[in-house]
Amino acid sequence: MGRRRQSVTIKHVAADAGVSLQTVSRVINNEPNVRPEMKERVQASIDKLGYVPSIAAQRMSGSRSYLILAINDRERTIADWQGRQGVDWVDQMLLGGMLKCAEYGYRMIFELVDTHNDHVERELRAAIAALQPDGVILTPPHSDNPLIVGLLDQQKIPFARIGSRGGDAGIALTMDDEGSARRATRHLIDLGHKRIGFIPGSPEYSLSRWRIDGWEGEMAAAGLATDGLLAEGDFTYASGAAAARHLLASANPPTAIIASSDQMALATLEVARDLGIDVPGQLSIVSFDNTPVVRFTQPALTAVDQPVAETASRAVELIIAAQRGAPRPTEPTRVQGGLVQRGSTAAPPVAVHG
Repeated sequence: MGRRRQSVTIKHVAADAGVSLQTVSRVINNEPNVRPEMKERVQASIDKLGYVPSIAAQRMSGSRSYLILAINDRERTIADWQGRQGVDWVDQMLLGGMLKCAEYGYRMIFELVDTHNDHVERELRAAIAALQPDGVILTPPHSDNPLIVGLLDQQKIPFARIGSRGGDAGIALTMDDEGSARRATRHLIDLGHKRIGFIPGSPEYSLSRWRIDGWEGEMAAAGLATDGLLAEGDFTYASGAAAARHLLASANPPTAIIASSDQMALATLEVARDLGIDVPGQLSIVSFDNTPVVRFTQPALTAVDQPVAETASRAVELIIAAQRGAPRPTEPTRVQGGLVQRGSTAAPPVAVHG
């Protein structure tokens, strides 16, 4: 039986380079107070020995943990996982966050916290105490939860607030929800639609209001009314079905509907099918999120592409910059998404279009 290969440690690198452990640690942590020639010497030993820095080695300086904690809503995330409905918010968040962390020698840890739980503060304190993260990424609705925001601000931990316009604490980032709703509305107006319905998400999320504002603003700019065209939703399939039935049963139904989640858009498509309404011949549908499932519907859904991965990646960059002493941005960082046009949108029926 062959002898087990001994793993290379920071001590081996220090011995090979003829420097102290602290010097190797400073090179690993990319600290500025290392002479270029010393950095090259240590890096040469790292490359020769095949050393892979561990979090323990990176923590030697005592000032950083090299961990970023990402927090998502427990109830909704578990429901999405159990439903197996193709929702890929968490996948995209981890994709962007983990890859960016790796570029800087950090690791990302993912935790679920219930924003409605009376023990939310205790849960978060426990996670912070156990992990000692260098930064925290909050996602909606945690981003605007005063308990969570207040606690992180009190702890002096750099934190990013995705889906928030911020305030006096944290680093705010948005995915340009208002602008995305405007672009979706403009797409339909350019096709000739005048009665465009809108199904918003849960009012618990600030971004739901921003999307309504974008839709209303673009309709107003085109001189189009919105009376009777807003139907309540909460991101779920069931709420989308109820909202779509309400809109399509009206005396003067819309010729297009924008739904604030893929699940609500799927429900709208199914309701139209049940009512014998052709999509896109009689009704155009635009969705938000652009999760994988919308590509495989009949017809495939036109969708606002939410830049979740890009936003998480930017959040990591801003947290690391803050950890290194950069000032907090005074304005929210906006990451703009796109509109992917597919087969669910077309010009309205000729009788209406005319």
